[in-house]
Amino acid sequence: MIYKGKTNEYLQLAKIKCQQSFQETETLESPLTFIWFEKDKQNIMIDNVTYQSVANQIICLTEFHQVDFSTACHAKLIRFNRSFYCVLDHDSEVSCKGILFFGASQLPKFIIPAEELEKFETIWKMFEIEIRSNDALQLEMLQAMLKRFIILCTRVYKNQHHYTKLDKTKVDLVREYNFLVEQNFRTIHTVADYAALLNKSPKTLSNLFSKLANKSPLQYIQDRKMLEARRLLRFTDKSVKEIAYEIGFEDLQSFSRFFKKIEGIAPTQYKVS
Repeated sequence: MIYKGKTNEYLQLAKIKCQQSFQETETLESPLTFIWFEKDKQNIMIDNVTYQSVANQIICLTEFHQVDFSTACHAKLIRFNRSFYCVLDHDSEVSCKGILFFGASQLPKFIIPAEELEKFETIWKMFEIEIRSNDALQLEMLQAMLKRFIILCTRVYKNQHHYTKLDKTKVDLVREYNFLVEQNFRTIHTVADYAALLNKSPKTLSNLFSKLANKSPLQYIQDRKMLEARRLLRFTDKSVKEIAYEIGFEDLQSFSRFFKKIEGIAPTQYKVS
């Protein structure tokens, strides 16, 4: 089911079932996607990594993720473009920037708690009803339901990833750091430089991230560079040297040492494997 507006607004709802091929049929500007797995042990390949789901797990994807839906099964999909709803322009409303989307290297995923499942299922049913309607308020209704869906996702994600340990100001600081890394990892490579952009000290950022997870602010930078390296090596024809410079390494040797330390093999081997 697809909604197309008069000024390029696009929303797609789809149910992905076993033995039924699914593919993205439209090339969109800045699309964002939710994949909601309905059963355990459903496989999907994202950025050449196979993920196995648990029941009622949701994965959040941006235009930069390379997704192979060929093994996906028993899942629902919500896909929309920036014209339909821009999460960056509406961040004050949904607060998902740097968490669900544009959050550096991690693949955002969470499991819908049993006590919240009815809310998610109700929104899906309302989506299905409204996308079939055809009146002057259809766009506003669909946007309102998407906004509600995003807010629910953000709340659950925060609860399951320890953001509740922090007050709103600190959560917003983490989100902004993640977003800055996503936007600038090719050219800005030190925690000190990001801290300066945020008017904070590197120590403040380190202490803050230690309350959320075992990853330091520097690891977020390195993981994002590594993710981009894997994508470019696997999905483009660029040479290893070109990729090294694109990600911000001054020479091929530094990039090769960085890649092999994390991946265990040289980038040239990864590219042909």
